[in-house]
Amino acid sequence: KSDSDTYTCDIGDAQSRAKLVVQEKPCIFTKELVDTEVTEGEDVILHCETSKSESPVKWCKDGKSLRNSSKYNISRSGFEAKLVIHRAEERDS
Repeated sequence: KSDSDTYTCDIGDAQSRAKLVVQEKPCIFTKELVDTEVTEGEDVILHCETSKSESPVKWCKDGKSLRNSSKYNISRSGFEAKLVIHRAEERDS
């Protein structure tokens, strides 16, 4: 994207110009979440991977955003996004 600019080619008294616009490549999932089963009381790890390591990721349950807490641990390392649910309960389904 930083290469977007106006470029010129000079040949003495004549000049040709062109504007280059580099469009940002969209972020996609390269590894999606998979359905998971866990025994009540165990920790469970959900993870996925994206095509861009710097893209923001938001974890949600029932349409509500999750945050780091004693129940949830949210992390991002390179292309992988991970959610750990501590001591899973039936209501976490």
